[in-house]
Amino acid sequence: MTQLLYEYNRWANARVLKTVSALTEEQFRRDLGGSYRSVRDALVHILSAEWIWLMRWKGTSPQAMVDPAEFPRLDLVAAKWSQIEKEQAAFVKGVTDESLKEVITYVNTRGETWRYPLTHMMQHLVNHSSYHRGQVSLMLRQLGAEPVPTDLLVFFDAGGQVD
Repeated sequence: MTQLLYEYNRWANARVLKTVSALTEEQFRRDLGGSYRSVRDALVHILSAEWIWLMRWKGTSPQAMVDPAEFPRLDLVAAKWSQIEKEQAAFVKGVTDESLKEVITYVNTRGETWRYPLTHMMQHLVNHSSYHRGQVSLMLRQLGAEPVPTDLLVFFDAGGQVD
């Protein structure tokens, strides 16, 4: 099931990135007044979370999220995301039923220590990414663009496989 969730997550991220590619650079960075100010900031937040959780699973605790200012253009976001997803896919491929039960300890960006089984962390990340993709959909509507559906059942309808 973990493999399937991460295939879905990559598929959904790719659909959103493709849709966002129709925006102008100004629209991509426009402050829309949300919890993540722009489409760029929301996408970089998702990317950053996918990176930071991967690092935690591998035993390191990054002290800060990725700075959206490092990504003035969508192609830079997409390139970094591709790199993270390749590393993430390799990690997910190596996950076993036993490793999913392992409790991982990490320190968050506020210096707080937390412990969870890997399976809960991995489920959390896909849920987190879905939540913020929904925010990007709202932002696209605010910009007059049409968001793309990224529901899990749409993934299955598009040929996604069940374990």
